[in-house]
Amino acid sequence: MAQLTETARGVFVIAPTPFTPEGALDLGSTDRMVEAYLAAGASGLTILGIMGEAPKLDAAEAVEFTARVLRRVDGRVPVVVGVSSPGFASMASLSRSAMDAGAAGVMIAPTPGLKGDDAVVSYIAGAAEAVGEAPYVLQDYPQANGIFMSVEMIRRMAEDPRLVMVKAEDWPGLDKISALRRLSDEGRMRRVSILGGLGGQFLPEELSRGADGIMTGYGVPEMLVRVCEMMARGERDAAQDLFDLHLPLIRTELQPGLGLAVRKYVLMRRGIIASDALRRPGPKLSAETRAEVDYLLARLAARDPVVTP
Repeated sequence: MAQLTETARGVFVIAPTPFTPEGALDLGSTDRMVEAYLAAGASGLTILGIMGEAPKLDAAEAVEFTARVLRRVDGRVPVVVGVSSPGFASMASLSRSAMDAGAAGVMIAPTPGLKGDDAVVSYIAGAAEAVGEAPYVLQDYPQANGIFMSVEMIRRMAEDPRLVMVKAEDWPGLDKISALRRLSDEGRMRRVSILGGLGGQFLPEELSRGADGIMTGYGVPEMLVRVCEMMARGERDAAQDLFDLHLPLIRTELQPGLGLAVRKYVLMRRGIIASDALRRPGPKLSAETRAEVDYLLARLAARDPVVTP
């Protein structure tokens, strides 16, 4: 598989890690999930991110799951593997095994607790050395790790040619996307791919600001693909109309502490995975919450033909 480059664009679906109700890896659902995402039009996949419950996997499971996804994808789209870790040894080990198995690149983020711009830039430089020659995605997600990265910090990091993509998840972050694009347009920063995130909440706006696509795990990725295609054709109003239909479910999936459980339930309801189980410890949806999600899916199915109730 060709390595990830700064020309990457489209919808990179963040995949969950399917588990059986007993908590074991569900590799059958993994195969079915990969095929469903490719059928939806995904330009790439990202695994072992926050949505992938990566901290709940041991090292052998992470390698096994990564290898299974890569074998199933079989080079059809690039696969990015999250390797973030406080220490560089585990980061280097997982990155090496992932790239050897055919990953297109890895994703890294600064570890919590870093103080000051130089400490963050230095940490990312060290992480880049740990992952070797692997192209990497810089995840800018201060809500998750408490680390704010300014436009200038990202410009400095982008001097490393291995940094080929920024996953832009700062909030508010639209002006940050505009500022990064302005720097590259003016020749003051190497142009890298920018993909939005945050569950897809600002997809039309991010694309208008110069993002190349999105990297998120929304349970109906077909919508994300169609919105990107419509925006590329200049059909902003049609893209916004379609996007607006899905906002209630996007909102429901993004409830702090409960969002992944909702998203896995949506994927199970759609037949993409067999069980909505999270590995312990993790929340379980109440009957009332499941009924609310069922209601939203039924409304979507009545208005958007790609959604199965």
